[in-house]
Amino acid sequence: MKKALISLLILLIASAGASLIAQNTASLYKAVQELTKDPAMKHGELSVTVYSIEQGKPVFSYNSHRAMMPASLTKMFTTAAGFEKLGSNFRFTTRLAYSGTIDSKGTLHGDLYIIGGGDPLLGSYRYKQTLPDTLFATWSRAISQAGIRAVDGRVRYDGTIFDDKVLHDSWMWGDIGNYYGSGVSGLNFHENMFFIYLNPGSRVGQAAKLSHTAPAGLSLSIINEVKTGAAKSGDQVVVYGDPITSLRTCTGTIPLDAKNMAIRASLPRPGKACADLFTQYLRAHKITISGASEESLHKPSNLTTIVDITSPTYYVIAQYTNMTSNNTYAEAIYKYLGYKGYNLGNYANGGRVMKDFLSKHGLETAGIVLEDGSGLSKNNRVTTDFVCRFLVEMSRTTYFGDYQKSLALAGQNGTVKNMLSGLPSNVSVRMKSGTLVGLRAFAGYVTTAKGNRYSFAVISSDFDCSGAQMRSKLEKVIMKIAEMD
Repeated sequence: MKKALISLLILLIASAGASLIAQNTASLYKAVQELTKDPAMKHGELSVTVYSIEQGKPVFSYNSHRAMMPASLTKMFTTAAGFEKLGSNFRFTTRLAYSGTIDSKGTLHGDLYIIGGGDPLLGSYRYKQTLPDTLFATWSRAISQAGIRAVDGRVRYDGTIFDDKVLHDSWMWGDIGNYYGSGVSGLNFHENMFFIYLNPGSRVGQAAKLSHTAPAGLSLSIINEVKTGAAKSGDQVVVYGDPITSLRTCTGTIPLDAKNMAIRASLPRPGKACADLFTQYLRAHKITISGASEESLHKPSNLTTIVDITSPTYYVIAQYTNMTSNNTYAEAIYKYLGYKGYNLGNYANGGRVMKDFLSKHGLETAGIVLEDGSGLSKNNRVTTDFVCRFLVEMSRTTYFGDYQKSLALAGQNGTVKNMLSGLPSNVSVRMKSGTLVGLRAFAGYVTTAKGNRYSFAVISSDFDCSGAQMRSKLEKVIMKIAEMD
């Protein structure tokens, strides 16, 4: 009799819990149903899943096992693996060294070596301490302190920590000439991109004029086919080019009211660009060097280190990766994980590390494909159920605090700064956005006003409206998740 009463009590409690969950998800269910009936979704796909963090179970699902492209949600998996495998305090290291001997007059009879460590921030324009001139000045001082006044040799650059396959095979031609499709090398430089400065013509339809490129001194060929668009029409320029040749073709429009508009394009052979510009810097600062820069595929075993340059911490890099959805940073992490796990940074090894990582956390990956670190690959596939399970699992790790902070806070920063503007101050939504042509995706964590915690994932594709319009429609769904109390 006693056992029967206990069983009944458990059943009543479970039923009450289920009833409460049903009440909490009623408005979310309605919002999802309304979206599925929206004319914009006539030919589209929608998947929505919400998990309770405490229970580790789904509380809402719609098409939760439909495999869909994640776009930049991919970065959530890459950065999490980095937190676990590398740690928040990890720093990439770039080594400046020399071969040969230094004579009594200060002439190095040998070569300078720039040995890449995969650092995506080496020579970056974003921070004062990483600017090319800051980097080159640091190297130049270290060379002088080593007693070198002249170099009877050349600057050699070594990126063999990664393979020479800068791009993934599945990336689109229309992406790879632009800064966001630049890929990564073992020796990255200036975030593997450069600026093309353009000025509009005097009227709409007139050719835009090329002003200059930066950093100065790069060996590039620019074909400018950009026209002048309407005022306030924004940057509509697409850049075409491959990672090897120096040719870049610019098409599209810049607005009539622009002035010296900076267009970001992928930098061909960033390791060579770094060595070339450093050679120019040394000559301009009275350190003679006899030869032109050259790639090193087999570095000597008896190199003498001059100085090591370290990146900002992994925590800073991961935070920037997720908040601004930086592809270059994500791919550098992905390939470095491949190097650390299997001695060479390439896409195959990066994928092996990701598979190991997910397996260790007991995550079933049927239907899941993760071929790159950033989400540019159209081959990537996830389900919203998998994304939510992954996020629940990450909430149980020792590095969860840092990982969660790497996700943008809706309404405050990152790519979701202008979303969920009506969110109450006692509700928190940290999430990652994903964007491709015809696809919008969002995933992350919600903490409700009553302290309930959920992981969620929302993906929509092949819709018949603009990306901005779909973003607004999905925003309404996410708002309902945030109200699940």
